[in-house]
Amino acid sequence: MAEKYGIVIGTSHHEPLMRAHDEWRRVGKGAWNYETNSQQLRQFWREGMKRASNEKIVSIGMRGDGDEPMSRETATALLEKIVEDQRKIISEVTGKRAEETPQLWALYKEVQEYYDKGMRVPDDVTLLLCDDNWGNLRKLPSPKAGSRKGGYGIYYHFDYVGGPRNYKWLNTNPLPRIWEQMHLAWEHQVKSIWIVNVGDLKPMEFPISFFLDYAWNPERIGPDQLQTYTQEWAAAQFGKADASEIAFLLARYAKYNARRKPELLDAKTYRLENGEWETVVTDYNDLLGRAEKLNAKLPTQYRDAFFQLVLHPIQACANLNEMYYQVALNHQAYQQKWKETNAYAERVRELYEKDSLITQRYHQLNNGKWNHFMSQTHIGYTYWQQPERQRMPQVFRLSDGEGSEKPFSQTANSRQATIPAGVKSPVFYQDEKRGVSIEADHFTHVVHSNGVTWKVLLDHGRTGSALTAFPVTGSEQSPGGNAPHVAYDIYTYADGEATIHAYFSPSLNFYGSEKGLQYALSVDDQTPQLISLNQEDKTSDRGVWNQWAANNIIIKPSKHRFDKPGKHTIKFWLVSPGVVLQKLVVDFGNIEPSYLGPEETRYETSDK
Repeated sequence: MAEKYGIVIGTSHHEPLMRAHDEWRRVGKGAWNYETNSQQLRQFWREGMKRASNEKIVSIGMRGDGDEPMSRETATALLEKIVEDQRKIISEVTGKRAEETPQLWALYKEVQEYYDKGMRVPDDVTLLLCDDNWGNLRKLPSPKAGSRKGGYGIYYHFDYVGGPRNYKWLNTNPLPRIWEQMHLAWEHQVKSIWIVNVGDLKPMEFPISFFLDYAWNPERIGPDQLQTYTQEWAAAQFGKADASEIAFLLARYAKYNARRKPELLDAKTYRLENGEWETVVTDYNDLLGRAEKLNAKLPTQYRDAFFQLVLHPIQACANLNEMYYQVALNHQAYQQKWKETNAYAERVRELYEKDSLITQRYHQLNNGKWNHFMSQTHIGYTYWQQPERQRMPQVFRLSDGEGSEKPFSQTANSRQATIPAGVKSPVFYQDEKRGVSIEADHFTHVVHSNGVTWKVLLDHGRTGSALTAFPVTGSEQSPGGNAPHVAYDIYTYADGEATIHAYFSPSLNFYGSEKGLQYALSVDDQTPQLISLNQEDKTSDRGVWNQWAANNIIIKPSKHRFDKPGKHTIKFWLVSPGVVLQKLVVDFGNIEPSYLGPEETRYETSDK
């Protein structure tokens, strides 16, 4: 990490001069308003500065009362006056020039808007850039921007209290995404301070370890070393014998949890009609089976730690997913008046009770060493704030003797495009129900050019691995010809207009440009179509960002023409660095809706 300031876990990032706002509620005099009560506020901050003699970094600036935005009428001139007065206090208390005391200004939430509209602080103050509270960086300095004495820092989140919903229960932070976002920060010279907000340390040991280790030396860990890092971390906790399997379990449950935060799950998250819910539950239960098998053979001295770090989150989340799956089955059966309605309802009740028993086991381990550490409510949300108590999801029951037998359903074969003999994988075929579904890392051809190299980010994303271009600070590219791109060969039985849905990691418009980050798509020799990934990005309100954050994906549709059935080539062109592609889906109009998108339609050769 940069030698200037260092790495921090947790922060009072909103509080000027290192004094918590809650203190003002208890001991402050008058309103938290600098226009009407500046004398009392200056005295409050002066006392805080006197107490902060051991602080390495002093935070400056001001937000509204109770961690809220200041009024819309607040003038930039007033905020700059506040900073000026705070720096006088720093100088008077320390007896040194203000610039000799390290300071930060956190561009958190609406404060970034003040900066974007022209507010400035002295050049020696570190600008603490922030994520969106969901692990997606909001702002980065342009590679063309000049250096500043105070440099830049990042304030990042592993959990959060706020919209679209609190997420505080268990780890939902896969290392590949943390690495990709913090690599962006490092390469953009955001090196002075790295802060990660961790509300509850206990379920976050693994991502915290990674954040600190990566921040200490970002050059040491690349995207290809993440699996090795995970295995070494597992070996340090449990020995080398089972490190590989434990590493898989750690990485996979974080990947599954990141698809949809547990607090956001409900019966409608995944699609019941096309088997998506069943697949999700099966995958999680298979992961649980692997964890339980390993637990049974682990040496006794590792059992408690293994349960707390690995088995518990897998068991609890597998149970939670199955509970909501059974709720979905119950609602469907009740609507159709099937006899199975009550059995599904009873299964929901059992799984709801099992959630508390899993928690109880955690709290009783090692004579209650970690009692109450998993008391966070996670079932029964109705809006962004947590419920005071958990509540079982609503289920329905039929009266005795009511209902008919559930009809046996047989999956009909769907039409598929023919792949000519001798074609080598990876190529993709059109399926009647799935369209053409492509995981980004399974490209048929790749073109590295203009100093750009395409790189697979292993295990990054909701369903597979992802693809991005390096360097992340490179210049924008003009699509076409031999410009950097990846190509996917596909075979269709249909022709005409189709929609290509491009699935991306939810990267934000971190340069604040009018058109956002961009990419281009083309079919065969057609002119590449330029598309914006995130020009709608407005994290200060609750618009489209809510959907991006909650679903942990940005899906962008574009219309393209396929002149005839048969072979076609889809090309994905680099325009803006920082775009991370996860999946492409070609829809001729028959695709069934789903949360994760259709399963990949990759053709596998028989000689594999």
